[in-house]
This record gives sequence, C-alpha cells and structure tokens, in this order.
Amino acid sequence: MTTKAVTTKKKKAPAKQDKQTESVRYAKISLSASTMSAVLSADFSKSMFPDVELADSISALSEKITTIQNGDMQPIEAMLIGQAQALQTMFVSLGRQAVTKTGLQQYTAFMNLALKAQSQSRATIQALIELKYPKQATFVKQANISNGNQQVNNVTSTHAHAHAKENGNQPNELLEVNNGSENMDARTVQTTSRAYKTMATVAT
Repeated sequence: MTTKAVTTKKKKAPAKQDKQTESVRYAKISLSASTMSAVLSADFSKSMFPDVELADSISALSEKITTIQNGDMQPIEAMLIGQAQALQTMFVSLGRQAVTKTGLQQYTAFMNLALKAQSQSRATIQALIELKYPKQATFVKQANISNGNQQVNNVTSTHAHAHAKENGNQPNELLEVNNGSENMDARTVQTTSRAYKTMATVAT
C-alpha cells in the first residue's frame, strides 16, 4: 500500500507542474503587445476580413514589431501616412454630411466631428514630419574676437556697475571749492603737494 501511495504522488506532481507551466505561458501570451493588439484589430476588422486567422495576425504583427525594434522605421512611417489619409477622408465625408443638414444642432455636430478629424490628421502629419526629420538641439557659443592685445570680457559684474555708479554720483569737491561753493579757511594748514616739494610749509 505504501509503495502505491508514493507512486501516485509522483504521478500527480508532474501534472501539477505542467499545469503551472501552461498557465505561465498563457499569461505571457495574454500580456504580449502583439497578441493583445492583434486580438483588438481582429475584432474591428472581422467584418472586412472574416477569413483571417488570429494566429496569422499575431505572427505578422510580431514581425513588424521586430523590424521596428531593429531600427527600421518604415512600418511606422507607412502607418502614419495611412492614418493621416484616412482622417482626411473622414474630414471630407463628415463635412459633406454637415452641408446636407438643415437643423443647426445636426449641422454643428457633424461639423465638430469633421474638424476633429481634420485636427487629428494634421497632428498625425506633424508626428510623421518629426519622425522623418527629427529636431536637433542647437548650441550657440559666443566668440571672443579681439585685435592685437585687446581682451574681450563677456562676463558683466553687477558689483562693478554699482561701484562705478556710486563713484559717479559723488560731487567733485575740488571744483566746488574753486567755484566758491565752499569758503576756504585761511587759518587751516594746507597739505604739502608731492609735485612741489620745495614749496612745502616749514612751520605752522
């Protein structure tokens, strides 16, 4: 009896393991981008292509994804061109239907849908242009050009400007004295000038 029980447990263990492996495999398939996108596409295109097998759609989409991941963006460009053209067709169709409506509410509804399709078409074209011709950042560096020994300084010091402004606002005391704005005191001892040492004051 013991030998049979052990044998039964050994048989059940691989079956449980196989079930877990199958569950993991289906989980990966259900979360894959190609599978989910193909399932959704099949639901929408079933009326147009009823004979297409889901497995074939998944395989074709997987090949396209691999192509793009390898750096070939032609499938994306083709898709954007097709979307822009389809949206343009919707814009024209909805605009024509709006013209035939006599009621303001219906006319406004169709015109809004037409303009939305036109806006989406323009956005798709813009995305295609940015994909085809990506923008590049431009870095502009100022060149310091001088003749001879002249030095060009691009850095402006706010402290230097403030100091120059402060000095510039100070009055010229010597000119004020000479112009008579201040009275010169003859009793004060004048300081000796360095330029005329021979005329220096000997005593007070």
